[in-house]
Amino acid sequence: MKRMKRHTLYILLILAFTPGSVLAEEVASFEVLKQTTVNLINALVDQGVLTRKKADALIREAERKASASTARPPKTVSAHITSEENGNLELKSDEQLSAVAPAGIGSSRLSGRSKMASNQVRVPYIPEVVKNEIREQIKQEVLSQAKNERWTQPNVLPEWLERVKFEGDLRLRYHLDDFDPNNTLPKDYVAAAASGLTRAADFAATSNGIATGNTTEDRNRFRLRARFGLLVRATDSWSAGFRFATGNTLNRVSTQTSLGADFNKYAILLDRAYLKYDPFNWLSFAGGRMPNPWFSTDLTWDDDLNFDGFAATIKPTVAGYPIRPFLTGGIFPIRAQDPPLQAKGRWLAGVQGGAQWDMTPDTRFKFGLAYYEYYNMEGQVEANNTEPGGTKPSNKYGQYEYNTGLRQKGNTLFRTNALSDSSATIWGLASKFAPLNFTATLDLMQFNPVHVMLTSDLVINTAFDRNEIQQRTGFAVKDGKNFGHMHRLTVGMPKIIRRHDWQLFAVYRYLGSDAVLDAFSGSDFGIGGGAIGLGGTNLKSTMIGGAYGIDRGVSLMVRWFSADSIDSPLVTQKGRYSTDTLHADVMMTY
Repeated sequence: MKRMKRHTLYILLILAFTPGSVLAEEVASFEVLKQTTVNLINALVDQGVLTRKKADALIREAERKASASTARPPKTVSAHITSEENGNLELKSDEQLSAVAPAGIGSSRLSGRSKMASNQVRVPYIPEVVKNEIREQIKQEVLSQAKNERWTQPNVLPEWLERVKFEGDLRLRYHLDDFDPNNTLPKDYVAAAASGLTRAADFAATSNGIATGNTTEDRNRFRLRARFGLLVRATDSWSAGFRFATGNTLNRVSTQTSLGADFNKYAILLDRAYLKYDPFNWLSFAGGRMPNPWFSTDLTWDDDLNFDGFAATIKPTVAGYPIRPFLTGGIFPIRAQDPPLQAKGRWLAGVQGGAQWDMTPDTRFKFGLAYYEYYNMEGQVEANNTEPGGTKPSNKYGQYEYNTGLRQKGNTLFRTNALSDSSATIWGLASKFAPLNFTATLDLMQFNPVHVMLTSDLVINTAFDRNEIQQRTGFAVKDGKNFGHMHRLTVGMPKIIRRHDWQLFAVYRYLGSDAVLDAFSGSDFGIGGGAIGLGGTNLKSTMIGGAYGIDRGVSLMVRWFSADSIDSPLVTQKGRYSTDTLHADVMMTY
C-alpha cells in the first residue's frame, strides 16, 4: 500500500507538471489532472499525512524536473506507464522497454523516434484506461481515508475519543452549623471519658489540658468540591474508571474543602481507579478503588464513599417477565496486614440480592437485602504494653485502635490500653459489626415528567451482643441501639439536568449508636464527618429541601437538617447533643 501511494504520487506530480508542448487534445485533461493533484496534496497536508514543507518540496522537485526536461540536449528519455499484473504502476524509459520488447518491435519504434527534431520535447501517450485506473485508485484511497478519519464530519470526535467518557462536577456551598446552647460542654466529655467509655471521643480531646471540641459555638463556612473523572472502554468487555477530587486523606466520606486557606492551593486526590470486566451482559467484575457497588442509601454508606477491593454482579434476564433480579458480592480490605505492626488485617465482606420489578409501565419497585460483615474491627484490652522479658513497647501494641481518621462519632468506644498503661487513651470499638440491611424504593411515574418516589431503608447489627461486649471489654453497656431506619419522599424530576427541572424532598432518619460502623455512614446529618463532626450514628434527624435547575447542567439546592442525639454521647453520664445545619449549594455537572 505504501509503495502504491508513493508511485501514484510521483506519477501524478510528473504528469501534472509536464511542460505545455503536449498535444493540443491532451492539454485540457492534463491541466485538470495537475489541479487535482495539487488539491490532493493540499488535502493530505490538511489531514496531517504530509507536512507543508514536504508537500512544497515535492511540487518544487516536480517543477524542476519538468523545466530541466525542456532544456535537455538532443537525447531525450520518454517515460511510459505500464500496468503490472499485481496492480503496481511503474515508469519505464525507452531503453527499459527495448530491453524487454520482442526483437524488431521495440528497436524499430525507438529508431523511428530518434529521427525527431533534437529540440523536441516528447510526452508519453497515456491511454485513457490507464488514466482512469489512476483516478479510481486515488479516489478509492482518499475516500477510504476520509471515511476512517471522518473528514466529512468535522464536528465528530476521532474514533478513539468515542471510547472515552468524561464526567464531573463543581459545587460551591454555604454551610451553617447552628448549635443548641444547652449542648453538653466539651469539658464534660473530657471528664466522662476518664471512665473508659464514650461515643464522642474527639470531643474529649485536649490540648494543654483544655478541651478542643466545639458543641455550642455556631460555625459558618464556604466550601468547595471539585471532581473530574473519565471512563475508558478498551473493548466491549474491558473498561476502566478514574476520578480525581478535592478533599484530604483524613476524611474518606467527604471530598469537600473549606475556603479560606490564606489563598493557598487545594489538594487533588485520586478518588477512583478501577478495572471492570463484562464478559456477558448479565455478568460484571470490578477491582480497584470503585464506586459503591451496593443498592443502598446514606443510612449505611455515605454518598461520597468509594470502596477498595473486588466485587462481582450478576443480572440475569428473565424473558417474558418484568422482573430483573441481581446478586452482588464483594470483599474489601480496610487495613492491610502489615507484620510485625499489625497481627491481623481488617476486612469487609458483603453479599446483596434483590430485583427491580416493573409493576406497570408507570410504576417501578426495586429492593435489595444485604448482609455485611466486618472482620477484626472490634477492640480488645491489650494484654501488656511491653515485649516479653523487656520494657520496650510491643510493635503490635495499639493494633485494636479505632483511630481518629476512621470514626465520625456515635459508635460506643472503650479504652483498650493495658491495665498497667496510664498513658493517653487508645479507643476501640465495643461491639462487633455484621449489619443486615433492607433497602426499597417505589417510583410512581403516572405524572411524568414529575415522579413521586418513596424510599425506605432498614438496618440491624446482628453482631451486637451486650454479654459478649462485657466479657471482651470488661464494661457493661446498658444503653445504645443496634438498629436504624430511614424514610424519604421525593416529588419532582428524578435528576436535575435541564433548566426549570425541580425537586422537593423530606427525610426522616433514625440511626442507633451501634447499628452500623459510623466511619462510613452519611456525614451530612449532624454537622458532618471528620475529626470534629457528629456525623455517623446515634442521631435522629429530619431534613427538608428542594433543588431547581437554573440552567442546563447547573442547579441550586437548599437543605435544612435538624439532628439530635438518641442516647447519651457520654455513655456513663447524661448528656445531649443537638444541632441544625443549612446547606445552600450551586452545582454545575459536566
